[in-house]
Amino acid sequence: MLPTATSEAQGSGNEPSPRGMTTMVTSVIVRTVDFCARRAWLVVAYSVLLAAASLYYSATHFSIDTDTEKLISRDLPWRQRAASYTNAFPQSGILVVVTAATTEGVEQATTALQAELSQHPDLFLRVARVGGGEFFEKNALLFEPLIRVTQSLNSLSNGTPLIQTLASDPSLRGVMNALALAASGVSSGSISLDELEWPVFLATAPLRDAIDGKVTPFSWQALVQGAKPSASQLRRFIEVEPILNFSDLRPGSRATSAIRQSAARLKLQSAFGAAVQLTGAVPMNDDQFSVIQNSAVRDTLTALLGTLIILWLALHSWKIVMAVFASVIVGLSATAALGLVMIGAFNLISIAFFVLFVGLGVDFGIQFTVRYRSERYKCPDLHQALCAAARAVAIPLSLAAAATAAAFFSFLPTNYAGLFELGLIAGCGMLVAFLCAITVVPAMLAILQPPVEPAPIGFKELAPLDHFLQRHRLVIVAGTVLAALAGVPVLAHLPFDFNPINLQDPNAPSVITYRELQGSSLTNGTDADVVAVSLDEADRISHRLASLPDVAQTLTLSSFVPSEQGQKIDAIKSAASGLRQALDQPHQAAPSDRDITDAIQTTVAALSRAIGTASGSGANAARQFSELLTRLAQADIASRERAASAFVPSLSFDLRLLRSSLEPQVITAANLPLDLVRNWLLSDGRARVEVLPKGDVGKLGVLRRFATSVLSVEPSATGPAINLYESGRTVVQSFIQAGALAFTAISVLLLISLRKVADVLLTLTPLLLAGTVTLELATLTHTAINFANIIALPLLLGVGVAFKIYYVLAWREGKTDLLQSSLTRAVVFSAMTTAIAFGSMWASNSPGMSSMGKMMALALICTMAAAVLFQPLLMGPPRQVKAGVRNNVDAMPDAAE
Repeated sequence: MLPTATSEAQGSGNEPSPRGMTTMVTSVIVRTVDFCARRAWLVVAYSVLLAAASLYYSATHFSIDTDTEKLISRDLPWRQRAASYTNAFPQSGILVVVTAATTEGVEQATTALQAELSQHPDLFLRVARVGGGEFFEKNALLFEPLIRVTQSLNSLSNGTPLIQTLASDPSLRGVMNALALAASGVSSGSISLDELEWPVFLATAPLRDAIDGKVTPFSWQALVQGAKPSASQLRRFIEVEPILNFSDLRPGSRATSAIRQSAARLKLQSAFGAAVQLTGAVPMNDDQFSVIQNSAVRDTLTALLGTLIILWLALHSWKIVMAVFASVIVGLSATAALGLVMIGAFNLISIAFFVLFVGLGVDFGIQFTVRYRSERYKCPDLHQALCAAARAVAIPLSLAAAATAAAFFSFLPTNYAGLFELGLIAGCGMLVAFLCAITVVPAMLAILQPPVEPAPIGFKELAPLDHFLQRHRLVIVAGTVLAALAGVPVLAHLPFDFNPINLQDPNAPSVITYRELQGSSLTNGTDADVVAVSLDEADRISHRLASLPDVAQTLTLSSFVPSEQGQKIDAIKSAASGLRQALDQPHQAAPSDRDITDAIQTTVAALSRAIGTASGSGANAARQFSELLTRLAQADIASRERAASAFVPSLSFDLRLLRSSLEPQVITAANLPLDLVRNWLLSDGRARVEVLPKGDVGKLGVLRRFATSVLSVEPSATGPAINLYESGRTVVQSFIQAGALAFTAISVLLLISLRKVADVLLTLTPLLLAGTVTLELATLTHTAINFANIIALPLLLGVGVAFKIYYVLAWREGKTDLLQSSLTRAVVFSAMTTAIAFGSMWASNSPGMSSMGKMMALALICTMAAAVLFQPLLMGPPRQVKAGVRNNVDAMPDAAE
């Protein structure tokens, strides 16, 4: 029978491994494996019960907290400023974007939707129209520049006869009569034929569509304006503050669904030609959560399936694969339940532990079983092979587990709360995975009784490469180090991207809408805000900030008080009497279809007289339009009804707006709408200053300059731009802190275990080299460091040092030809399972998860190359081992054994 760990610990004093902690750890692990192999059914039964209980607990308590505000500590000064600002000036969360083909359509659709949403206080805390409503309709002209007000009033005054005709008969008949009146003006010489070209051009499409069976609204405002409205003129906004349910993966889903259902119920598309889109923090987060929800299960199952395939390639025995896979399932179940017990609910970062556990936790099972296969080849007895494998891997496996856990636990002291939870769960998960590897795996192997190994384990085919590398080790080591150092200057160009929008699915509707609106002060989400003690102080701060070169514009409540109001009101009053007389005509009786047909034919005759034998673009357009009117007169009654639907509703709306705009009032901060005032001024007198950036704020440098310049003048500033800048700093500082802690903890752990500074350096040097090369490759491949993938860098320490510990300990025990050894086989296949897990994340539809997987895969490739190829060369020939010493801490045997 194989000697027990106790008898071995009492063996020769010439053992190369020091007594004490190392001997105790080895003894405990060997005894554990021995017990599990002897009481296999009992261990498996308890493991099944543990897994079942864990799965039940996870299923009944599973929860994801989707409140992204909790991902960073609320104790930070900038977070406290942001919270104070949000409490004072609640943010909308949802921006409803209404668009239409005409300004009349978008106005009417927005008004109808706002009224509908306001009826649901159970879903929305606040529904506010942005820059619209009765107040702005009445005072619209006051918000225009004086020269434009004068031009508009002159144009309306000159068109008084047409307005009178339309106001007295707001029907398709009245529209035709107005057009006939304009054509008569051409015949009399009061207007030119070319001046008819624009009205004819606008009316052609609605009339043609009416004949073809469609309704296309006509814009009278575009007619008066003399040009097509801009995109901004065809867009209106409603700010909605929804009631969120953070126990749901999509907290705002009830609110966003209600908005879409309201738009459908109001038939905004058919009534006004309007479309509704949603953007803002709530729908964008919901879209992101939906992507994560749809891909999380797929990614985990992909990782598990890939792990099974790699395990088969590594172990070539379904019985051994089943043993390792069983330990992964038990460990994953137990860790999930433990995580819920510790933190209550996963967050959007800690939920990644599922894939991380599969990718990293299986390493311990592979290391143990590959070593078992090697021992089973030498010793046919299964129990003795298990104990021998336990004795051989006890120290390297323990150190690897401790180092990986230390890397995760280094996240705990950071201000990145989301990372804290991931570190706590994943760190405990690595310890659980280690325990499963030395309990569940040997118990399953004892029950399944896999056959004796027929051949040595290793990569014999790599022997020539192994010998070549060793012969030229100094040149290769020097060349590798020089190449890495030569690439250091490129790190100055390492791209950073801390814009959270770039981590969103670009095909998500809310993101598409956000991109379309980027640059608007309402939607770019990169303004800064300052809260002043009074409106006067806010105006002074606004003036001071407006002088900064990185500031495009500043706004306060005073910005909504128009300038030159006296002159504008005088101009309106002088034109109002004539316009009111034209507008206040008694309405004619509603026309019959025969009346409308007669009016159309009259208009055709008036156009024919106006055109005569004239040529040119105006004449040609009028001639084609006349032919279209003839077709409309000859068409069925439904076509004329559709034509009326295209012209009359917008006409009635614009006539009402015109009447309202002729009675403006002097605007002061005191008589602005309450909803508007509430967004800028509090009851205690505090006032808000909004600061808009200059330049493309999607670029990190522009945003950083804007944020720092604003903070240099107003240190109390907050708002999306400041929060984005500060959160980026916090995350970077958190990872630097985590990396430093992980490096320190691992260094101390190695120093305690290896007892030689030189051996610690031999372990850490390839790790630093791998980290440097990883960042260099990221720079060369334009892989930006962001909020998500920066997690790969501290993890590189834990995963990388685990691989290197295996080689250092094997080297200390005198092993040679490591490239062709079973150790390399275990490391390579362990890395492959990790790569499969990270690869499943890389394929995620979520850009954030995908970038995390990509960076982790890149780091893993560099780490594995440093461990398998560079580490043995750096170490060189093993130290002289004293004669007669037995290799009882043999990490992995040679392929030639």
